[in-house]
Amino acid sequence: MLRPVSGANEARPFAAPRDTKNRPRLRDIDRGLAASFALLLLVGLATLYAASYYNAQDAGSAFSEVASQLFGIAVGAVGMAVILRLDYRVLARPWLCGGLLAVSLVMLGLVAVPGIGRMLNGSRRWLRLGPVSFQPSELAKYSMILYLARALSGKRRDVTRFFRGLVPLFLLPGLMFMLILLQPNLSTAGSILIVTAVMVMIAGARWLHLGLIGAAGMALGTFYALSEGYRRARLMSFRHPFDFMTNEGYQLSQSLLAFGSGGLFGMGMGMGRQKFAFLPYPESDFIFAVVGEDLGFVGCVAVLALFAAFLFCGLRVAMGCPDRFGSLLAGGITCMIGVQCVLNVAVVIGMMPTTGLPLPFFSAGGTSISILMCAVAVLMNISMTNNR
Repeated sequence: MLRPVSGANEARPFAAPRDTKNRPRLRDIDRGLAASFALLLLVGLATLYAASYYNAQDAGSAFSEVASQLFGIAVGAVGMAVILRLDYRVLARPWLCGGLLAVSLVMLGLVAVPGIGRMLNGSRRWLRLGPVSFQPSELAKYSMILYLARALSGKRRDVTRFFRGLVPLFLLPGLMFMLILLQPNLSTAGSILIVTAVMVMIAGARWLHLGLIGAAGMALGTFYALSEGYRRARLMSFRHPFDFMTNEGYQLSQSLLAFGSGGLFGMGMGMGRQKFAFLPYPESDFIFAVVGEDLGFVGCVAVLALFAAFLFCGLRVAMGCPDRFGSLLAGGITCMIGVQCVLNVAVVIGMMPTTGLPLPFFSAGGTSISILMCAVAVLMNISMTNNR
């Protein structure tokens, strides 16, 4: 269980250091974290072009998806530059932490309002802000992590008590879960609850209490999955996708065909055929299937090894942080990226029912990549403080 360190940080857990001479510098960033981040970003861009150039020609340019992604990366780079100049403990201030959480909840509520939320492919997940579409659930994930890190760092928070300590921590994540579920977006909503459970477990919650909450969550998820006919069909089709190729199993069947075509070493970058109007959404939810077809089993292992290296470095930053807030914040961010990666890959290879969850650093989405980069900047900021 994580414990607050003694000394100045225990007396003033959210106070920024006053020693300007020993202020962390960019060269103090964890090198493994920075290297794995840069490689994931570069490989993700190359894969996105290979996955999208065929369909993107309908928009007038084979580079349209990559250009949109580069715009999101530029916005994320500005956010990173700002965050790296701050002390990460500033994020624990109530007005900032509470403000981000309130904005996220309001925007999630607006998404559900017809005429305000943008409908696309049967889901209402986006807000239209002028020429730009914004997906509030991406901001909501990390604002919830920030809220939990602050709440679990409080001296009066005792997570070993079920009703007074643990249950209240799940109220806001539960509300966010329901708002995202209305979109509908079960995978993103579920990832928030998973990360919440991991963070309270790290903070010292009892296994019995977490088991009770987990059982309640499983019951709710089962009811939701079986409450609609199309969800029941999707739940059954992932087990035998080739028996349902004309409807619910088509997407997964094409994904598995892509992996089969790739074999051990792949067909070559950009040479795969499934993205030629066979595999739906090759640039977003099923982009890992493009990795499998173009780069083969070896390429898939290499990409997963990059993710493993990034997660290892992120957890190393969390374990090396001298204060409880930073440790929980770094652990929550790393856990969210890891959960997204595992769920996306599990869906694409047929180990889970098909859901719409992007692969971090790879899937197209300006909102996703810019907010993800800002979250990584927080990790880097914490690592700078640790190394300094």
